[in-house]
Formats: sequence, C-alpha cells, structure tokens
Amino acid sequence: MRYLVLGAGLQGCAAAFDLLRHPSTTVVTLADHREVPLPPFLARAADARLVRRTLDVTDRAAAIEAVRGHQAVLCALPYYFNEPMTAAAIAGGAHFCDLGGNTEIVMAQKRHHAAAEAAGVSVIPDCGLAPGMVNILAVEAMRRLGHAREVRIYVGGLPQQPEPPLNYQIVYSLEGALDYYTTPSWVLRHGHAVQVDALSEVVPVTFPAPLGTLEAFHTGGGISTLPFTWEGKVDVMEYKTLRYPGHAALMRDIRSLGLLGNEPIDVRGQAVRPRDAFIAAVSPLLRKPEGRDLVALRVEAAGERDGAPARVAFQCIARYDEALGVSAMMQTTGYSLAITALMQADGRVTARGVHTPDEAMPAGAYIAELGRRGVVIEEAA
Repeated sequence: MRYLVLGAGLQGCAAAFDLLRHPSTTVVTLADHREVPLPPFLARAADARLVRRTLDVTDRAAAIEAVRGHQAVLCALPYYFNEPMTAAAIAGGAHFCDLGGNTEIVMAQKRHHAAAEAAGVSVIPDCGLAPGMVNILAVEAMRRLGHAREVRIYVGGLPQQPEPPLNYQIVYSLEGALDYYTTPSWVLRHGHAVQVDALSEVVPVTFPAPLGTLEAFHTGGGISTLPFTWEGKVDVMEYKTLRYPGHAALMRDIRSLGLLGNEPIDVRGQAVRPRDAFIAAVSPLLRKPEGRDLVALRVEAAGERDGAPARVAFQCIARYDEALGVSAMMQTTGYSLAITALMQADGRVTARGVHTPDEAMPAGAYIAELGRRGVVIEEAA
C-alpha cells in the first residue's frame, strides 16, 4: 500500500512512523512545504520506503498530482487545509483522513460526500484523539448500552511532572489549545444542542494512582459533530478537557485580562494581537524537549440495557514511550490517524463518501489496533 502524509510536523511524522511499521506498506510519501530534519524516532525507522517531497498544497494541480498513485492520504496540516485537501484526494482517487479540529470545516467536507462516493473513496475527518478516538468510543459505549441518556467525555494531554504555575507543557499547537480555551463548547442539555462557555463547570475526575484526581472543564471542538448527530436522542452529552487542579482558574484569569484576545491593540505604535504576544512570551517556558507526557482519557455512557439501569465506561492512560521516544500525544493522535488510513486502504472501512469516524470506523478492530501499539483501552468500573 502507498500512503501520502501531508505535513511533516510531529503528528505527521508519528503517522508516517506507524505506517512504516506495517508489513503491507510499500511507500510512505511525507510531504511538506519545506524539508525539515526528521525527529529521531522516524529517522531511525526510515528506509527506502520513506520518500520525502516538497509540496505547496495551495497549488491545487500539484496537490492532485501528488495524490495520484497513493491508496490513502493522511492530512496532518493545520485544520484550514482539510477541506481543500479532501477535494484534492477525491480528484486524485485516494481515500482521505485528517486530524480535524474545526466543526464548521467538517460540515464543509460533508458537502463532498457525493463526489467521494462517485469516486469510490472514503473520506473521514476528525481522526485524531479528540475529536477522533473519543467519538468512536462514545458511540461504541452507547451501542453497548442499547439506550443512552448521558454521555460524558474527558481527555487531557499532560506533563508527567507538572511545573507551576500552569502545570502544563505544550504537546501540540499552543495556539490550538488557546482556541479551545476561548471557543464555546457545543453540548447536549435536555436533548438540545446548546453552547457553554469554555473553561466553565469544573469538576474533579479521579484516575488510578499515581495520576490521582484531575480537573475537567468545557473546551470547544473536542467531539465535533456528535452533539448534532445525537440531538433529540441523548439527554446529556459533553466533552471536557483534563488538567491538573487549578489550571482552569488561572486560564480564566488570563483570558479575562484580555491576554488571549485576537483583536490587535496598539503597543508603542505597533498593532499587536494580545494572543500573539502571550504565545511568544510563554511558549519557551512551556516547551519541554526532555519532558515526558501522558494522555488521560475517560468516556462514560449511562442509560438502560434491557430495561435496567446500566453504565459503560472506557479508560486509557498512555505515557511517553521511552524505548521509541514517541510522546503519548503522538501515540494517541498520530497513530490514530495512521490506523484510520490503514483500515481505509485494506478495506476494513467499507463506507464510501464522507463520514465521521464514529459513523465509519469499526470500533472493535480500531480498539484492537490501538492495543497492538500499546494504547490500551480498558473498560472502567
């Protein structure tokens, strides 16, 4: 199988690394607008099957040409490229999956459904951790119940050794994290889709030692289209981000001071976005090249099974892979993207057209593939 990975950042490299470990892979083309050094884990695994390519994805003709000859395209570029790359993949005759991150863009991708179906290809947006893995697990939990009334999803990427004041380290784009901290979250309340403020409704969530009790709060984008799919069918559905206790209060104060704003302000005669200044100031402090991360996840569904009250819960704690040098966030995000592409290419994803992962991915096979990579999804008590 031949795969095209768009974006040579850490998640794209993690996906390429995982594809190279699969015996059916014959070529992985890793494309970006410029050639950058490979991270050590991929450099060690690279062989003749890994092909580097410089590609300007804003050149539609070049993007379509790059797609041709590949069975699947994996998009690990910023989310605003997902819709045009969907169109390029369909035109080039390849399956497509991406890391998602913006619900409006997913809606735009769904408008390509007829074209993808006619081309005989599968398009699956939102194939990372959240959205992605959590959507698949949430729908699987509801399926096992039979009738779900409440679905609650908790996910967080965290440092194993937190350092104050934020007890946080950058495990992906800081700007992306700040978007989630400032964008209202879509939830279901009494069966209706409504928006709630990010960083609100903080609750404790306890994991087994040594992780212990974390805090969870609303953030935008984590479950993408699920609230609209299940509106009128489930009473409560919500997604919350996990952090060490105290993080949400600090970030609310920072936000209330205007430091996360996008409207430029005058700074000594220069127009500056407060958010840009904030990112520039704190990024060096939050980047921990030698830091070890973890990802904590819990998905809970409550309702009835065979007429009796019942509950299904999934839990996962992934940690930095010391042997390979692959972060927990890459294992749960980049590997998830790779698993999706592998299952599209080998026929385990049978749907054609544009479908979200909870609609298209066979949950049992997906969970098994994660387990083979050391990302173990357990049923929680």
